[in-house]
Amino acid sequence: MSAEVKPGDAKEPDERADALQLLVVGRKEVAQGIWLYELRSLHGDELPPFEPGAHLVVRTPAGLLRRYSICSAVSERFCYQIGVKHEHGGGGGSISMIEDLREGDILPVSLPVNYFPLDPSAGLSLLIAGGIGITPILSMARHLREQGAPFRLVYCARSAEAAAFVDVLAAPDFADRSVIHYDAGDPARALDLRAHLAEYPPGAHLYCCGPRPLMQGVREATKHWPAGTVHFEDFGTSAHPGTAGESRFRVRLARTGQVLTVEPDESILAAFRRHGIEAPFSCEAGTCGSCRTGLLAGIAEHRDFVLQDDEHDSAIMICVSRALSEELTLDV
Repeated sequence: MSAEVKPGDAKEPDERADALQLLVVGRKEVAQGIWLYELRSLHGDELPPFEPGAHLVVRTPAGLLRRYSICSAVSERFCYQIGVKHEHGGGGGSISMIEDLREGDILPVSLPVNYFPLDPSAGLSLLIAGGIGITPILSMARHLREQGAPFRLVYCARSAEAAAFVDVLAAPDFADRSVIHYDAGDPARALDLRAHLAEYPPGAHLYCCGPRPLMQGVREATKHWPAGTVHFEDFGTSAHPGTAGESRFRVRLARTGQVLTVEPDESILAAFRRHGIEAPFSCEAGTCGSCRTGLLAGIAEHRDFVLQDDEHDSAIMICVSRALSEELTLDV
C-alpha cells in the first residue's frame, strides 16, 4: 500500500526519508499499473530488520514523501521489496516513482515503521486485501508461513490483469490458504464478506488493507467479532465518500474554552494546526489511533477504523471524523 506523507507527518526520527540510501536493483511490472521495486544496501550489507505490515517513507525522484508497504519476507535481510501503483489522479508521487526511478538509481528512505503489526497471540490470522493493499498482507502471509502459523488470505481485485503477486499466491505454500476474487469493478459481483465473516473463529485476528469500501464492508461484517481482533490499514489513500460540500462546524476546547471553526475542506486536526494547537497524530487516515481525543458533548460522524461502537459517545479520531451536530466539545 502507498500513501502521501503530509506536511509535518514524517517528523519522527525513524520516519525521516534520509535515514537510508538504498540502491534500486530490480524493477518490474507485476500487474497492470503495479510495479515492484527491489532495494538493497549500497555496499551489500544487511538491512535494518522490520516486522510484517511495516512500511518505508520514501523520497521520490520528484522530492515528494510517500509511504510504501514492504511486501518481502522479514527473513530477507538483504532486500526490501515495495509495490507501487501508478495513480494517474494522485499527487504525483507514484508517477515520479514509475516514470523516473530506474535500476541503478539511489532512493532515500526511512527506517522501517509499523502501524499495522500482527498479533503474535492470534490462533488464526485472516488476511484480506484489495488491489495494491496486497503489499503488507503478502509480507504477513510470508511471515506466517515461515513461522508455521495458521492463516487464510483473501485477495480482491478487478481482474487477473490488475491483481499483483497472483503467481506467488498460486504457489504450493499459499494456494491452499488463499482465495482470489475478481469482481470486474461491478459492486454486484463483490465478495460476500458477510458469508466469509459470519462466524468468528475463536482466537482469530483479521487484518485488512485496501480501498475504503472494502474496509467498510469488512467492518460491517465483523461487528460481532470481539473488540481488538480486527485491524485496518489504508494510510488514508481512499477518499471518504460524500466529502464534497460538507458543512462547517465548531469545536469547543473544554480545558481553555477556546472555540474553533472547522471548515468544510479541513479536518479537526488541520484546524488545530491552523490555530497552533498541538495534538498527537500519525497516519491521518483513522487507522492507527494516535489522535484519539475525548468527546465530551455533541454528536460526531465517526469515519475511523479504530473505535468500537460503544466508544462513539466518548471519543473521536480528529484526523478523519467530523460533526453531525453544530458543535463538538473535546477534552483538550
